[in-house]
Amino acid sequence: MIKSLCICFITLITINADAQPLQLKKKSDQLALKDAYKKYFPIGVAVAVRNLHGDEAQLIKNQFNSITAENAMKMGSIQPKEGIFHWKDADSIVSFAIKNGIKIRGHNLCWHEQTPDWIFKGDDGKEVTKAVLLQRLKTHITTVVNRYKGKIYAWDVVNEAVDDDPKNFLRNSKWYQICGEDFIIKAFEYAHAADPSAKLYYNDYNTERPEKRDRIYKLLKSLRDRDVPVDGIGLQAHWSLQEPAENELRSAIEQYSSLGLKIQITELDISIYPWEPGKRDKKQGENDSFTTDLENKQAAKYAMVFKLFREYKRVITNVTFWNISDRYSWLDNFPVMGRKNYPLLFDRNLQPKKAYHEVVNFKNR
Repeated sequence: MIKSLCICFITLITINADAQPLQLKKKSDQLALKDAYKKYFPIGVAVAVRNLHGDEAQLIKNQFNSITAENAMKMGSIQPKEGIFHWKDADSIVSFAIKNGIKIRGHNLCWHEQTPDWIFKGDDGKEVTKAVLLQRLKTHITTVVNRYKGKIYAWDVVNEAVDDDPKNFLRNSKWYQICGEDFIIKAFEYAHAADPSAKLYYNDYNTERPEKRDRIYKLLKSLRDRDVPVDGIGLQAHWSLQEPAENELRSAIEQYSSLGLKIQITELDISIYPWEPGKRDKKQGENDSFTTDLENKQAAKYAMVFKLFREYKRVITNVTFWNISDRYSWLDNFPVMGRKNYPLLFDRNLQPKKAYHEVVNFKNR
């Protein structure tokens, strides 16, 4: 695993991914996602600028009350060259959210991927020193966080710093090679200094798998023990029909929250395929249709995880889906290129799926 239309008293007709255009009934007690979870936590979605117009924009406004930029705020997108900041896409997403009364999460300030090469190199082409790299990190974080101060309420500050290999602790990234663990500590300190009111999160995937969960806990406890200004952990929640098991997810929530941390579900999608390590192309003739059996299993999985989310509403402060609908998902090209995935609550016609109804109609069961 790796590694984000309906208004109150209106219902949507549930149809499959190949269904006809949107139809509405006049009366129903079914609520939109943001309204169904009004007393629990904000419901968010990851977006790109292309989603801010037309039918997708309407779906966002009707269903969600939190937003995350899918790629527009990552370091490689926003500062591809030293001192040259590309604000257009990020500004557009922030403006859309403010105009429509939607909360904004920032994603992300420091990551080993989608980071421009220049940040690790000097003018001579050689690797920079720790002091230089930390200064560049400070400049980047301070500039970005200051621009959106008072607008973005929470940031994914450091992304995926714990290694996948259980024999290791932290990922052997360029950040770690040059700075050691200090890059994590300093990133949080820089973000807090730039906006003391923003909530700061460490964000990672496979956070429920016991062996990685324990190492993530170790990192977070170390940060808390040193009074690093970390407010919570983001569980990316790139899950599947096979995982996580209910007991694994419950244990993860209990363990992380025992540190006094809040939890946000930052990149939720539930793949219909089991995790397959190693990127490859779709096999010729491979069936990637969304069958009734898969639809039922996915709906049951979503019902289970949201039941747990509701149970832990005291510590879960946001749930964000990674992409809007099955029309587009990053999983369509990862880990298998060109294989259609159907991981979200809305189908390719932006119609609610069975999983959607399981998520919003919990009060009727």
